[in-house]
Amino acid sequence: MGLDIGDRWIGVALSDPDGILASPLTIIDRQDDRQDIEAIIGLIKQHQAEQIIVGLPRSMDGSLGEQAKKVKTFTQKISRQTETPVEFRDERLTTVSAKRLRRTASTRKARRDRDDAIAAAIILQGYLDEERSPSR
Repeated sequence: MGLDIGDRWIGVALSDPDGILASPLTIIDRQDDRQDIEAIIGLIKQHQAEQIIVGLPRSMDGSLGEQAKKVKTFTQKISRQTETPVEFRDERLTTVSAKRLRRTASTRKARRDRDDAIAAAIILQGYLDEERSPSR
């Protein structure tokens, strides 16, 4: 399962059972940490996710800014409530890539919602590709 955690939404993506292709799943409209974590845990159980790949928003110079700290803190809360392993992945430019893929959406909200889930899929796909790489 891939997560793109933002202040207002959490994009969620899943891979196929063979771990080859990531696809956008849904958007979680942020409420509070407790409700957001319950929603994520529910999706983990429903889809039998074996691992969580979380996008870590680094600055362009690679440093961790305020948003990255928020993501890490929230992810620690998830980790305390599930045994599903969590791994971070650099998410620089994934939202830009997602927006380019969804320029054809009919409304601004539809574009935004899809962007978050697509960004999660891009994060997860990068991880899947790296895991399958023979140079690993």
